[in-house]
Amino acid sequence: MPRFFNTAGPCDPARHYTLPPERRLPRIRELIDQQLYFVIHAPRQVGKTTCFRTLAQRLTASGQYVAVHTSCETGQAARSDVEAGIGAVLNSLRLNAIEQLSDTPATHRPPEADATIHAGGRLQDLLARWSERCPLPVVVFFDEIDALFDDVLISVLRQLRDGYMSRPANFPQSVALIGLRDVRDYKASLRPDGQTLGTSSPFNIKVRSLTIRNFNEAEVAELYGQHTAETGQTFTPEALALAFALTGGQPWLVNALANVLVLDLVPDLTTTITGEHMQQAREVLIARRDTHLDSLIERLREDRVRRVIEPMLAGKLVLGDRIDDDIAFVEDLGLVKRTGGHLVIANAIYQEVIPRALASITQYTIPHQTAWYLDGDGRLMMRKLLEGFVGFWQEHGDALLAHQPYHEIAPHLVLMAFLQRVVNGGGMIDREYAVGSGRLDICVKWPWAGGLDTHALELKVRTDKKNPLGEGLDQLAGYLRRLGLDHGTLIIFDRRTNAPPVDGRGTFDEEVHAGLNILILWL
Repeated sequence: MPRFFNTAGPCDPARHYTLPPERRLPRIRELIDQQLYFVIHAPRQVGKTTCFRTLAQRLTASGQYVAVHTSCETGQAARSDVEAGIGAVLNSLRLNAIEQLSDTPATHRPPEADATIHAGGRLQDLLARWSERCPLPVVVFFDEIDALFDDVLISVLRQLRDGYMSRPANFPQSVALIGLRDVRDYKASLRPDGQTLGTSSPFNIKVRSLTIRNFNEAEVAELYGQHTAETGQTFTPEALALAFALTGGQPWLVNALANVLVLDLVPDLTTTITGEHMQQAREVLIARRDTHLDSLIERLREDRVRRVIEPMLAGKLVLGDRIDDDIAFVEDLGLVKRTGGHLVIANAIYQEVIPRALASITQYTIPHQTAWYLDGDGRLMMRKLLEGFVGFWQEHGDALLAHQPYHEIAPHLVLMAFLQRVVNGGGMIDREYAVGSGRLDICVKWPWAGGLDTHALELKVRTDKKNPLGEGLDQLAGYLRRLGLDHGTLIIFDRRTNAPPVDGRGTFDEEVHAGLNILILWL
């Protein structure tokens, strides 16, 4: 059976297109050789499990170590029940060891847990007895460590810390804790009673916190090249570059895009995959909202996530008393990243998924149809579309604003929902968030028989302190020049405390600014 692009569970090199995991695990072998404990944190679906299962297999195969990758996820259901939680962790370790060490002598495998020992010391006891009887140093990778709660998490960390000084003869030589969050954030899962681990650090024996990077552009091309080598189906250079640009190298997205392409859009292996195909796959993936994307979307309603994402969508600076911790948390989720000292949405696909998800409920309630805003040639009439939005806004704006999950950008979400409802009938929407500029740029692309029409819109907000007209005109002019357009629309939402009622707003002005034709819509 030919290999394929995997989007569900760990990768198996025999069945899936994969890349060597060591590339994305800098200095891991060195840390293990030095008998060190460390933390690996990375977002979901970047390949943590694949990397560490593979690494455990290779360590054991080297004949220098006995290594096991195990998961703590089954301990989540125990909540604060230490007996049940530690039991689940130990059972998972036993089952994984049976599977992964089946070809090794019995002395290499962990003994049975001693049920007579209190749960608060049972994990430590098993790891100690295993290390004592095993002729090779033991290495354990605890995945999904942050699935554990409260007393169970405290107990696991304490038992690892207590046994640490006995390594490697009487305790594992090296231990890695693997999860979504860095160790600094474990404290959020612990009781705030000051008596958890007797220290300000929840795992103060770790030498380093590391992350697993995304694929780089060359690695995306290499992964897709495996499909070409095995099937003969090629990708154009434009398609390969676009795959990286859309995904930022996020492994699940890279594989998911390829799956949409080779299974759904271009199943004929004699057909070359182009940049146009890649854009179509992006739209399919965003609209389909597979499990990974849905799990990210669920996070958007969490306060810690909203405090970071909401101002970014509004083009504002991300500020607040706890914002450093919040940004770190949202970074660990993989939703944002720092680039050149700036905070940005992690990749172009998430940049589309986030606002679409926030506006989706409103979008489904909008009765307007794409056909209403097309001329006889099939071209999108943007002025008529905006006039349609004004009528919709005047009738339903107050009610919709009251029910938006992100209050600060509620008008933006209503407009985006309207655009999505109409444009998704055949066109594409691209968004740019310029953090700190107080604006959101939207580019609507509409293909028709005569070519591709591009419409640029810029969203600003008028407040009690500021009328953004002048700034908005300058910013829109810069955006239009980048797009190579001579016309665009500036939309200004009135959020002043004494603003007129919504049903009385919606006037148009026209202005030539910097040699460009600007339509101004006051809402």
